[in-house]
Amino acid sequence: MQPLVTGQTVDSDSLEIILCPLIVGSETMTAEKPKSNEMVRAIEKRWTKTLVAPGWTAWPNILLERQQALGLDPLDINILLHLARYWWEAEELPYPSISTIANAIGVDRSTVQRRLAQMEAGKLIKREFRKGKAGGNLTNRYSFAGLIDAATPFANELIQERHRRQREDAERLRRKGKPKLAAVS
Repeated sequence: MQPLVTGQTVDSDSLEIILCPLIVGSETMTAEKPKSNEMVRAIEKRWTKTLVAPGWTAWPNILLERQQALGLDPLDINILLHLARYWWEAEELPYPSISTIANAIGVDRSTVQRRLAQMEAGKLIKREFRKGKAGGNLTNRYSFAGLIDAATPFANELIQERHRRQREDAERLRRKGKPKLAAVS
């Protein structure tokens, strides 16, 4: 089990993650562990090395599958994906500028600000204001804890359904018995 930011746990082997070939700043994410290297190679096989080289972003499928139930529309998902592309470490929240997001998506800054405010009002994200050393404002940090909390029941429901189907399949095979193989001459 992997702990989530909010302290809840979800069986990571049962969750699917979509990996979007998005640029992650100017750095390329590199994998240190053999399993990670295998994952990157699998992503490269699908998307090509050229698209993956600038970076990629991990995104839980449940957020796409249940976006309507979570009250998210395609623009919200796009904004969240852009926030997620800057979230490299669990304890280091992303802090891209609103202008960066707006320019990447092709919408006005006010549209991004309004949507972020709506997602914050819906408790899906939380903005953390930052001040510079000289007292000026810096870009906000964004926490996904509310989104994780809201999506976890949907993920658990999907995991339970998957386990139920696996049990049913195993029971069906048990009732039928092992397949009998016959030699063909």
